[in-house]
Amino acid sequence: MEKPNKLDDCPTRETLVSRARRNSTRALALTIPVVLTLALVAGCASDDSSNNTSSTGPVVSDSTPGLDVGVPIPDGQIDAAVGKLDGLAQELMDSSGVPGMAIAVVHGGKTVYAKGFGVREQGKDAAVDADTVFQLASLSKPVGATVVAHEVGVGTVGWDTLVKSELPNFALSDPWVTDHLEISDLYSHRSGLPDHAGDALEDIGFDRTQVLDKLRQLPLNPFRITYEYTNFGVTAGAEAVAAAAGTSWEALSQNAIYGPVGMTSTSSTFADYQARENRAVGHQLYDGKYTSGVVRQPDAQSPAGGVSSSANDMAKWMDMVLGGGEYNGKQIVETDALVPAVSPEVISHHPATLGERAGFYGYGFNVSDSPSGRVRLSHSGAFILGAATNVLMIPSADVGIVTLTNGSPTGVPEALNAEFADLVEYGKITRDWRTPYKAMLTAQMNPQGELAGQSPPANPGPSAPLSDLIGTYDNSYWGPAKVAEVNGALTLTLGPADVTYPLTQWDGNTFTFRPESENAPIGTISKAVFDGNSLTLEYFDQDGLGTFVKSS
Repeated sequence: MEKPNKLDDCPTRETLVSRARRNSTRALALTIPVVLTLALVAGCASDDSSNNTSSTGPVVSDSTPGLDVGVPIPDGQIDAAVGKLDGLAQELMDSSGVPGMAIAVVHGGKTVYAKGFGVREQGKDAAVDADTVFQLASLSKPVGATVVAHEVGVGTVGWDTLVKSELPNFALSDPWVTDHLEISDLYSHRSGLPDHAGDALEDIGFDRTQVLDKLRQLPLNPFRITYEYTNFGVTAGAEAVAAAAGTSWEALSQNAIYGPVGMTSTSSTFADYQARENRAVGHQLYDGKYTSGVVRQPDAQSPAGGVSSSANDMAKWMDMVLGGGEYNGKQIVETDALVPAVSPEVISHHPATLGERAGFYGYGFNVSDSPSGRVRLSHSGAFILGAATNVLMIPSADVGIVTLTNGSPTGVPEALNAEFADLVEYGKITRDWRTPYKAMLTAQMNPQGELAGQSPPANPGPSAPLSDLIGTYDNSYWGPAKVAEVNGALTLTLGPADVTYPLTQWDGNTFTFRPESENAPIGTISKAVFDGNSLTLEYFDQDGLGTFVKSS
């Protein structure tokens, strides 16, 4: 397929219009489906004096100001950016220590770069290549959004379909919100659910159905004007779509997107990921070193974080998105159904200073404007237990990059993709992207808890007799907490998975335990405070639901 920036030496206006029509399902389709953008190339003057745009000036739309950009992309600049990826990737591999990385770039309807770096597992020889399968983590959200867009296009649901119409038993704590909640509200994180609602339930063994049922107990923020990122909110939206389609979300994803696009190494089930021979193993970063260990099992929130895929497969997906839902000449997703997902639907970042650009979220996609005036679509994925991924697409340039890594998030894929986007748009890297992305992403791995990093009192006060503290403490959200005495010390057991933590006395009736999971970084310490017949667990009290009452 013809690349939009590969123009003849001096094309006429008529030639440009013809090309814009032919490419209208690619670089233009995701902004406004039926509009023509005329790009003037350096060294070629316009034959239309009414345009008032010099050959080196901004790219201007002849009908919609929203398509104008301030900085043109000269011929060959995208190719030059691709040519620098090997060096940038190797620098980041060396400086970060991340074990493995895979990168793919699409442009003009083709995969123009696909390559692996490093190893699938630390200490072993198997190399990463463009077909190595990685866990995508939250990069699953935009992938899943295209599944929903497919179903919107074929009429199974609308983005505005009420969740309760497909999931009659699903509810939130406010009946009015429950009655008005749409699939779009869940995919844009504007339902009012608190940040990461339900995630810790998954950590102690609750399955998808159980977590979604318990969301009704959580306090809500203001509906549709509050952005709070929720994995299980997205999962609820996906489950409503799957219910309308009469199948499981995992099967729907395969049938709607993975199969038609030829994503043969992509799946929404953990078992499929585990079965891949060419699979990148997750590595957790601790004390400056990446170590393989516990593998994240994300099936409970699969629509939000459970997709696994390869760089080559994700290149096909990006090509489909940039093509306005078209892939290899076939319309996989209707453009009109896809455009809302990649359009600003909620403010995700409010400016802190005068003149600062806001951040926006669509339906499963981050949507932003670059300084040049071009729309960028992006999303990151991060598992503390060992995955860091990022996709970045610039529809007006018909270019996209995906970077997948098998280590805890330290900003590597975000920095690489930002550097590449700079090279695409400006021909140079405009700033240090690596330092701020590293600071932002590694902050997710800071230990939690008021006592984290502190030393216990040298002379703690006595606790009540352990026999007085043992028993079952009930909580409608978390389920029972079982406190037992084992070899003269207390243990705490929670959830369907019977996750057990040793309790260590800190001072008086305050004990501590160390939850370590996807949502509790290494070094996290939680207080467990006994007070008469109640037990308050700090780690499980983020939404004020962490108090358990003794029943036996």
